[in-house]
Amino acid sequence: MEAQGSCRRQLPVLLLWVNGLMTLGFAGARQHLKLCNESLMLEKLPACGKSFEEMMKKVDSKKWCNLTEFIMYYDNFTQCTEREANNASCFWPNPLAEGFITGIHKQFFSNCTLERVHWEDPPDEILITLILIPVMLTCAMITLVVWCSKRSDIL
Repeated sequence: MEAQGSCRRQLPVLLLWVNGLMTLGFAGARQHLKLCNESLMLEKLPACGKSFEEMMKKVDSKKWCNLTEFIMYYDNFTQCTEREANNASCFWPNPLAEGFITGIHKQFFSNCTLERVHWEDPPDEILITLILIPVMLTCAMITLVVWCSKRSDIL
């Protein structure tokens, strides 16, 4: 009996130890963590912006709000920022990279506005029809079910 009590007390310790190994991924204790070199990343990101700026000069400024005109350039810019963040051992996107990307957006796309669609109700005749058809079908189905349930001799 005493051995069982001892096992019960050691079980939580064993479970914590196993959980620790699982959290570390067994080999995680031996891995060295690389810290994000933010200054290196901030030093390299402007090169991506400069490259994007050079590519955007090829596009007429009136077409800057049309994504199809420069999607390849924007893709290159995005890949460049991701690559530079990874080279600096930083995850991507991170707040610093997002701030840089937001600055590029303000520089090139600040005049792009969304044209909001003004939704209107359909004319009353159409609206009434769209409401009454499902209501009538529901009433017809209920009537059919009640009628069939009263005529048990057919079933």
